[in-house]
Amino acid sequence: MGDPTRRAVLKRLRGGARSVGEIAEGMEVSRPAVSQHLKILKAARLVTVHADGTRRVYAVDARGIEALRDWLDGFWNETLMAFKEADEREASKEMRTRKSH
Repeated sequence: MGDPTRRAVLKRLRGGARSVGEIAEGMEVSRPAVSQHLKILKAARLVTVHADGTRRVYAVDARGIEALRDWLDGFWNETLMAFKEADEREASKEMRTRKSH
């Protein structure tokens, strides 16, 4: 997800399933490059692929996106907990300072 091209590919797929050609249309990278990005996204389970005649059609894999979101939410929860603990330590310091004056 750190690569802007992969983010652009996923953004295009949010509107529905598309072939490699449809995804690559208008992008600043070549069709083979888009195929390589799709390969990585598929390996990460963020997209699915199925054959439609001679075309390969890609779509967002909602299960993979949900798993990624859950994983990222873990960072947010850790950050919020660290903020809460820091706030509580600061409040405790202020209480001790008030009691000593």
